[in-house]
Amino acid sequence: MEDTSANRAGTYCFRAIGKSGRLTLELPRVFAVEAADHPVRADLTANGQTTSVNVPQGGWESVGEGIPGGARSVLVELRVTG
Repeated sequence: MEDTSANRAGTYCFRAIGKSGRLTLELPRVFAVEAADHPVRADLTANGQTTSVNVPQGGWESVGEGIPGGARSVLVELRVTG
């Protein structure tokens, strides 16, 4: 989610150069996760609970505020799964 007051862009892209890997981060207000060249598993936290979402290669999944009634979520980890 773009936030000009925090100088935050609206879209973030990460490139995987291998068949497996992990990126740990804290990216607040995530509403969707997309996987282009590799399937990924995304871990998100909201309201003190962690959830995981599997995104197939070439696919995307709505998460957090991107789901009707969904809670604000923080992306905490991306894993390339294949």
